[in-house]
Amino acid sequence: MIDFHPVTLADKAWIDPLVMAENSPSADYNFGNIFLWDETFHQQVANLGSRMAVMPCYEDIPFFAWPVGSGDPAPTLAEMRSYANAQGFPFVLRGVTEDHLPLLEALFGTEHSLVEERDFWDYLYSAEKLDTLAGKHLHGKRNHINRFEAENDWRFAPLTAADLPACQEMLDAWMAACGEDERDGIDDEYRAIGRAFRYYDELGLEGGALWVSGRLVAFTMGEIISADTFDAHFEKAYAGINGAYTMINREFVRYIRQKHPQIQWINREDDTGRLSLRQSKLSYHPDRMVQKYKVVFPHV
Repeated sequence: MIDFHPVTLADKAWIDPLVMAENSPSADYNFGNIFLWDETFHQQVANLGSRMAVMPCYEDIPFFAWPVGSGDPAPTLAEMRSYANAQGFPFVLRGVTEDHLPLLEALFGTEHSLVEERDFWDYLYSAEKLDTLAGKHLHGKRNHINRFEAENDWRFAPLTAADLPACQEMLDAWMAACGEDERDGIDDEYRAIGRAFRYYDELGLEGGALWVSGRLVAFTMGEIISADTFDAHFEKAYAGINGAYTMINREFVRYIRQKHPQIQWINREDDTGRLSLRQSKLSYHPDRMVQKYKVVFPHV
């Protein structure tokens, strides 16, 4: 029987190598997202040697993430299925990418059913494209940049722990501005970002801050999740400052490319089905999407 336990900061030491061994561009597997969203998903983790078992629980319904790591996934999947059966709940995998589907078919044939979960597809962009904003499709983004630079006395700097109180103040203002009809999922994000502030250095997060006349107007943060991919966990800006979102995005990508020349892709995560967020992410014309599925197995 799998020996699950609640995720803690101490788990980062053994989870990080398994995530890098998986080398997936998906935002679902890295330790940062597991830990930061734990107040929402109450995640249990288990070290199975060459692979990791993760069992989130949402609205009192447990499920499993794909067991990242290296080597044959069959023994781990079998253990996870046995655990679900013994506990009396369905064996369900979520966040399964297209890369994993052939493995599941080889192991289980057509025994399982697939549900496409479009709301949780990740948006992947060429780091070079987000840096240069070249091409006619991004002409509007360049206009926002030009206007921001013309209208503001601004500077960008790497985010440090000393900046976090200002980030928290800005986050509180952003939260207060959200109407009740916008709160679906916003509370969860607020808690996750607050956790990122509390454990910023311990998690090894990297971020950027955009200042205008000495006032913080935007921040962002994330982490490397594979050999060539950086995951931008959060990005917030004052919407009333024209171009602030576009500017923090460009400047942070430039910083990451300079600091980590191996990074070719920026994962800006999913849109959770929110129309405004989907439109924003699509406006940058993603180069790739990390398609994800829910896989449901019959009870045995």
